[in-house]
Amino acid sequence: MDPTDILARFGRALERRRPLEPLWQACYDHVLPHAADAPALFDATAADAAEQLAASLLAELTPPWSRWFGLAPARPTADRAAAEALEEAATTLQGHFDRSNFVVEMHQAFLDLVVAGTGLLLVEEAPLGEASAFRFAAVPVRSAVLEEGPDGRLSTVYRQMRLTAAQLRARFPRAELPEALQRAAAADDPAPQPVLEALWPERGATRYAAILADPAQPLLLAEGRFAESPAIAFRWLKAPGESYGRGPVMKALPDIRTANKVVELVLKNASIAVTGIWQAEDDGVLNPDTVKLVPGAIIPKAPGSAGLTPLAAPGNFDVSQLVLQELRARIRTALLADRIGPLQDARMTATEVLERGAQTARLLGATYGRLQAELLTPLVTRCLAILRRRGEIPPLLLDGSGVALRYESPLARLQGRADAANTLLFLQSAAQLGGEAAAQIDAGAATRWLAKTLGAPAEVLVPSKE
Repeated sequence: MDPTDILARFGRALERRRPLEPLWQACYDHVLPHAADAPALFDATAADAAEQLAASLLAELTPPWSRWFGLAPARPTADRAAAEALEEAATTLQGHFDRSNFVVEMHQAFLDLVVAGTGLLLVEEAPLGEASAFRFAAVPVRSAVLEEGPDGRLSTVYRQMRLTAAQLRARFPRAELPEALQRAAAADDPAPQPVLEALWPERGATRYAAILADPAQPLLLAEGRFAESPAIAFRWLKAPGESYGRGPVMKALPDIRTANKVVELVLKNASIAVTGIWQAEDDGVLNPDTVKLVPGAIIPKAPGSAGLTPLAAPGNFDVSQLVLQELRARIRTALLADRIGPLQDARMTATEVLERGAQTARLLGATYGRLQAELLTPLVTRCLAILRRRGEIPPLLLDGSGVALRYESPLARLQGRADAANTLLFLQSAAQLGGEAAAQIDAGAATRWLAKTLGAPAEVLVPSKE
């Protein structure tokens, strides 16, 4: 596409996004308000629950400094050397994750996911010589315009920026800038110029273009091609016919607004209860503007007048706390703060803990499946491709025929533990039957299956004789 086509396509995508912008703004205003123009907030239940949910997603899906993925041969009959080579490649990848800024940026992307329903993570290759080969950046979803591709993923990404002429020359040194911009760069003119970066899929790859977004005369600044897209967009859930995701804060927004208003009214009522409402006769002596209700104050009054007297409040029938308690409970439930947060009762039995984990898996099953397809798999694929180009790992093809990608995060292992528990129950029952029933069990195959299901490393097993 030429610059004019890119601008036209971006304009159409931006128009499709505009109806969502007021809803996004309302969600951020009540959960993650901007410091400059933040509205008056009186209840922090939603902000606390949203931050807790983002932190829980990080701990359950991509736990810091812990292996949340694995590489294994797709065929069970693969030799031990192949399994050890894949384990070494996974260890190398994990080391680069640990030395990078992945945890910080991933948490910020999860915050966008919880609030706006859509997150965007930029995965770039770091310059040679740095501690990690990766450099991550959480791109605010409000600064990007997204489009769905033929595969149903948000594979087309537009990102707007404003750079000075000097920044343009530094970022795009090979671009032929107009003479006016060259003079502005030489004079260090602070006037910003609109720049649009675009990524879109084309013939099995991802095209990149950066243009000077001047509607009168758009200029191509740079173009290129990626084997894997560096921009990974992912959603909490989506409704049919929509492109952008819907987050839990959107669902709880009516309760969040109501709780904020209830707390505001409670505080106003409390201020009246503390200071009181007073009445006084207009006797020409008492000046209400100079009266100070402090201990030891002497308030003058005319002889025979009633002076300053408190106004009795009507009967107090306060149901605000009941309403507020119910609203806060619904907000925490909608944001899963009482489902995947820390245990509230340390006296829970092992069975209760397992059941709580199973309930979490059921609640997040659809969301986890979407995040696995839209975030985790593209992320690992992109990072492995960077390491492969650097020569740090052998060529790997994650198509399921040679190498299988396993997910070993705490949330992913919940279903594995349930399957392992069922299998162990079957093995125990078969052993109790004895005779022909016990003879049907292949102990070696059962051990290998349990090791694979529970995420045990390949080193703990003896090589297969098959």
